This record gives sequence, C-alpha cells and structure tokens, in this order.
Amino acid sequence: MKTQASFPALVQGYFTDRLMQQRSASPHTISSHRDTFRLLLAFAQISLQKAPTTLTLADLDAAFIGRFLDHLEKDRCNTPQTRNVRLATIHSFFRYVALQEPSCCALTQRVLAIPAKRHKTKPVDFLTRPEIQALVTAPDPTTWSGRRDRTLLLVAAQTGLRVGELVGLCCQDVVLGTGAHIRCLGKGRKQRCTPLRRDAVAALRAWLREYHGQPSAPLFPNARGYPMSRDGVEYLLTRHVAKARLTCPSLRHKRVSPHVLRHSLAMELLQHGVDRSVIALWLGHESIETTQVYLHANLALKQAALAKTSPLQAKPGCYRPSDKLLAFLQSL
Repeated sequence: MKTQASFPALVQGYFTDRLMQQRSASPHTISSHRDTFRLLLAFAQISLQKAPTTLTLADLDAAFIGRFLDHLEKDRCNTPQTRNVRLATIHSFFRYVALQEPSCCALTQRVLAIPAKRHKTKPVDFLTRPEIQALVTAPDPTTWSGRRDRTLLLVAAQTGLRVGELVGLCCQDVVLGTGAHIRCLGKGRKQRCTPLRRDAVAALRAWLREYHGQPSAPLFPNARGYPMSRDGVEYLLTRHVAKARLTCPSLRHKRVSPHVLRHSLAMELLQHGVDRSVIALWLGHESIETTQVYLHANLALKQAALAKTSPLQAKPGCYRPSDKLLAFLQSL
C-alpha cells in the first residue's frame, strides 16, 4: 500500500517537478509562488503553533486557507488583487496535490472551491505630455546619476517597457542608427523589439558614449555597476516626481509609478489613432483585450463619440403612476 506523501515532500515536488521541470516556469513565476508559501507557512506557524516541516495536508483545509486570505487583507493590508494572486498559487498547488494524492480529493476540492474575490476597478492612471516632459527634465544633467536617470525615464516613457524589462536591458540590446530600436525579453519570455524616436536615440547614444559598458553590461547600472533593482527605479522616480511637481502642479494630484509611464504611452498611442492590436503588440500584451482598459480611461475618446450623437428631443419630466398600488411599488 502506497504511503501518503508528506506536506514538505509535496511542496518540494510542486516546485521542482511541476513548476521547474514540467512547466519550465520563469524565475519570476517561481519567486511569486515561493513568496506565497513563505507567507502561508509563517501564518501557519503562528496560528497553528506548528513548525513548517511538521505540517500536514489536513492542517491546510479550506477553513485555514480562508483565515490566511483574511490575514493578508486585514493584517498585511493587501489588496483583493494581491489576495487573488496568492489564492491562484494555492489553487495551483492543490491541483498538483489532487494528482499526486487522490485520497485527499475531498480536501483539495474544498480548497479549489474557494472563489476569487471580486473587487472594484478604477480607470488607469496616466500622465499627459507636459507632465512627462516635466518628469524627464527633472534629473540634474550635470551629474552622472542625473544623466542616467534622464535617459532611463525618457526610454521608459517612449517604449512603455515594464520595470523588470527596463532593469534587465543590456548595452547590446540597444540598436542605434537606421531603424533604431530596443530588444527586450518580456513577460512570458517573449522577445520583442520597440522602436525609438530621435530624441531617445540621441540620449542613448550620448549615454553609451559616456558609460563605455561592455555589450553584456547593464544599460542602466546602479552606483556599484550592477543592474538596478525595481526598488531602485521606484526610489529615483519618486525623487524626480517630487522635483517635477514644483514646475508642473498637475503632478501633485497624481500617483506616479513605473507602470504609470507604461500606461501613459498606451494612452498617447490611443489618442493618436493607433489601433489597439498595434498597442497590444507594442506593450507585449498577451491579448488585445488587455488594452480595453485604456478605452475606459480615455475621456477624450468618449467626448468625441458623444459629439457625433444628436440630442434627444424628448420633453423633460417625471413618471407619475396613476394608481396608488403602483405608487407604492415605485416608492420601494
């Protein structure tokens, strides 16, 4: 008779067999799943008073998973979107458990039945052309870091690269001259090329001339010569946004992140009549439907559509029921 695998063995098998070998998951995916399990095990250690190596599958029932998800929102102040990402990892693990341990099918079914939480959505944030110009000119051009930051912000605003793609660029990924473009390895390990305008080409040419980096060296290094981290990009962006707000007051009411620069490019392309399929290819979206959010955020397009309609000729007024029962129902 086959012995049921322990919980630690199932976790190790999930990462080494399912994610790494069978699915060949990217390092980013593995890191995300790893962080979920670290949070889950830390919560179990506190709430169940058990070391992670002594946990069993029976400990991680649907009720416990529900308490863990509530802990993420209430104690860690995570958004419903983050909660759903953690739940997706847990679902993926329990689907693996269902295949490896059919005797635990009742437990896995109850966990897999936990639904994702619905949440409110709001229009994406984006910057206008004057706001982007104020941000790009904020870094001090008389310093090495200022010239690096100005080039980085200009490239980010023109290409719409994700922050992970931006910090992963090497000097050899930049192609200048005729048909200037940047090559990057995007989400889903998809290679794509993004064209550059003349001002970005001039900035990159001046930066590469000053930097003298090897082909495999990071395009935008930190002070120690290593690739910049995501937190490093967030830090320099926050610093330069604070300076740009002094000359561009509209920035004071906007939350600016590296992803907002990506949204800003998409909105600019959309406002200039670029087809959504081209925008999806430019940004490396998996589906053209992903660009639908930019249509909801673009008030100018909605106003243009409204201008093509004619006003109604109906007379204003309120509905007045002619019967007391209808009036009662209307008041409910």
